[in-house]
Amino acid sequence: MRDVWEPKVVADRATAVAEAAARLAAAARDRKPCAPVRDLLGARDVSLAYAVQQRVIGDRVAAGARVVGRKIGLTSASVQRQVGVDRPDFGVLLDDMDVTALPAVPSERLLQPRVEAEIAFVLAADLDDDDLDVERVRSAVGHAVAALEIVDSRVADWDIAITDTVADNASSGLFVLGRQAVGLGEFTPRDVTMRLYADGELASEGDGAACLGDPLAALLWLARTAREFGDPLRAGQVVLSGALGPLVPTPPGITVRAEMSGLGSVTATFSPRNPTDPDPDPDSDPDSRPDPAPEEFKEHG
Repeated sequence: MRDVWEPKVVADRATAVAEAAARLAAAARDRKPCAPVRDLLGARDVSLAYAVQQRVIGDRVAAGARVVGRKIGLTSASVQRQVGVDRPDFGVLLDDMDVTALPAVPSERLLQPRVEAEIAFVLAADLDDDDLDVERVRSAVGHAVAALEIVDSRVADWDIAITDTVADNASSGLFVLGRQAVGLGEFTPRDVTMRLYADGELASEGDGAACLGDPLAALLWLARTAREFGDPLRAGQVVLSGALGPLVPTPPGITVRAEMSGLGSVTATFSPRNPTDPDPDPDSDPDSRPDPAPEEFKEHG
């Protein structure tokens, strides 16, 4: 990641939000990564970046998408230090991001995808109380499943500061949920061990402690933050709680499988890219392109 820590005062915040949202929306629509939006927002104004995220999500909902949950990002302490923050971030999950039922993950919908294995919590109760603690959050979880989050960035070469990723819906892409539903009485999230295989080769491993020390702590942070934003977590929503290990690149045609102790496994095969679809970088071969994610973002979630 480049040196982006110069201060910036945004005089016309409404214009900055509109222009940043338009840039990110165009990148998603045209499937062509864009320049970072921190030139419009500054590198540290997280509240302004969330305003962009809300604009982007609001436009998608207005076009027919439906909110089905949230995702938590930046749960790794090393990545937090790198981008100069002391807390995670979050994004919104929409119904068209859930590709669990598809025979293959549609590679043509993605720009620079990476996959990470996570615990997904499915809520059975609202989390809108004034006093939220770990026990309250735990009691609201209906069950958990193994999950694969396919993170993606509309920003070229993953050249992101905190404002870029927050504005870009926390670098959300798609997600796949496992089919084995497990209650919290049957396993302890922080003790889960994970191994992620790419085309049969071990590519990533980790455990629940990698996610803010405990995925339930990440869920508590999100519940409190969502409530503060005036949009609390609701029964039926899915929460992707954060990566249990490093990110893995997912070129078209690859198959990834995550195995998690106590939760079973979840598998996703990425479709070959349709040869008639334009490549995000027409001057390069997507199968031979090096991993553009900077080293410090190999554990984005």
